[in-house]
Amino acid sequence: MSEIVDLVMNEGDNERTKRGAIHDRVPFLEFAVPQIPTGTETLDASESPRVIKTHLPVHLLPKEFWEKNCKMIYAARNGKDVLVSYYHFYRMAIVHPEPGTWEEFFDTFLEGQVAFGSWAAHVKGWWQIRNQRNILYLFYEDLLEDPKREIRKVVKYLGKKLPEEVIEKISQQTSFQAMKENKLTNYTTIPTNVMDHSVSPFMRKGVCGDWKNQLTVAQNEAFDAYYEREMSDSDLTFRFQS
Repeated sequence: MSEIVDLVMNEGDNERTKRGAIHDRVPFLEFAVPQIPTGTETLDASESPRVIKTHLPVHLLPKEFWEKNCKMIYAARNGKDVLVSYYHFYRMAIVHPEPGTWEEFFDTFLEGQVAFGSWAAHVKGWWQIRNQRNILYLFYEDLLEDPKREIRKVVKYLGKKLPEEVIEKISQQTSFQAMKENKLTNYTTIPTNVMDHSVSPFMRKGVCGDWKNQLTVAQNEAFDAYYEREMSDSDLTFRFQS
C-alpha cells in the first residue's frame, strides 16, 4: 500500500519512486532503532505532502492526524495469515523479542501480547470509525483478487485522475513478485542487525491462505473460537482463503 500510494501521488512515475527505498519515501512513524534515523526524524526532513506509514491502533494515533484532517488508508488482512506472517517477521526482525516456538507465538498472538496489541482490537478499532473519519478501509485479500480495482479506489480517495494505462503500470509495479525483486521495496537495504533476511525474507509469500501450511487442526479450531469470541460484536468480516 505504501508503494501504491507513492506511485499514485507521483502520477505513476516510477522514476520518482527510485529516489529512495520505500522506508525513506514513506517513513514509518513509530520506527526507532539505534544508529538509524527515527521515523519522526525522517518525517521532519520530508517535504509536504508526506505519506506516512503506521501500525498504531486507532486509540494511540496522535491527535494531530485527526485535527489536520489527514487522509488515511487502512489495509487489513485476515488474522490467520497475519499470525503466520508475523511469526516469521518476528524471527527475522532482530529488534523484536524472540518469538519462541511456533506454538508459543501462537498463544502469545491470541493473547494480544505482540507489538501493536490484539489483532482483533486493531482491525475493529479502525473499522468502527472509518465512516466518521473518512478512512479508506481496504482488505489485502481484495488487493490480491483484483489489484486494479483496489488501486482505483486509492486513486479516487486521494483525489487523483489517472488513465487506465497508468493504473495498469502501478498494478504491475506493485505486484508482490515485482516488489520482492526490487531492492527499493523488499527492505534488503535495512542493516542486517535490524532485519536478517537469511532467517526469513521480509517479503515471504504474500498469498492468501498460507495459514493452512502452518496451523495444526487444533490451532485452527482455537483460532476460530478466538475469532468468534472477539469479532462477535462487529459487522467486520474477513476471507481466510482466496
